[in-house]
Amino acid sequence: MNNKPDRIFLVEDDLSFGSVLKSYLEINDFVVDWIDDGKYAVDHFRKGNYDICILDIMLPHVDGFTIANEIRQINNLIPIVFLTAKKMKEDVLRGYGVGGDDYITKPFDTDILLAKIRAILARRDSQSGARDIYEIGKFVFNSKLRTLTAGDIERKLSPKEGQLLEMLAINPNTLISREMALKKIWGNDDYFTARSMDVYITKLRKFLSEDPRLNIKNIHGSGFQLIINEA
Repeated sequence: MNNKPDRIFLVEDDLSFGSVLKSYLEINDFVVDWIDDGKYAVDHFRKGNYDICILDIMLPHVDGFTIANEIRQINNLIPIVFLTAKKMKEDVLRGYGVGGDDYITKPFDTDILLAKIRAILARRDSQSGARDIYEIGKFVFNSKLRTLTAGDIERKLSPKEGQLLEMLAINPNTLISREMALKKIWGNDDYFTARSMDVYITKLRKFLSEDPRLNIKNIHGSGFQLIINEA
């Protein structure tokens, strides 16, 4: 059992609020590295080994969205929580679009923030074990071998198909943003890679259509959901 405390990478320019939040998280058994200027954030992140990021958006020199995007290029699995006063719908959507796991607006209840951090880390830990085999309806998906099997029929998936299906299988019935999928799998989200991803999604949808309980739903302008209807 690993009793090592989780490390939080905190980027917040309000010195009073940042100091209070750092102390609160440390009282609750986290190790917190706090940066108060956006221009130093990514370099500092590269030097550390963190379990979760908490980012303000309105920062000096470099905003939180840009920092999150650069962090995603370095580590595409680390959870990112935005903690911000920006409440507009387009800001929230952008936060999730760059790969945020949660978006919390100020003012907020610190106990709720703590519960969300722990829930995200617990979910990460539950998924950090064997990821090779997923049961998806009547199918068995082996992410390591990239095989999708139903009964005696086995289909070999391409690397991109395998990565997309694994992302969907890890998060069933949950919205996967287009931007996050493109950046994690293709490394960018330009027009041509977006069209390429649509082709792969169509192929996966066709494969899974052999089980009527399964569907990959397109959420217009936002992303995709692997819908699994229980019999």
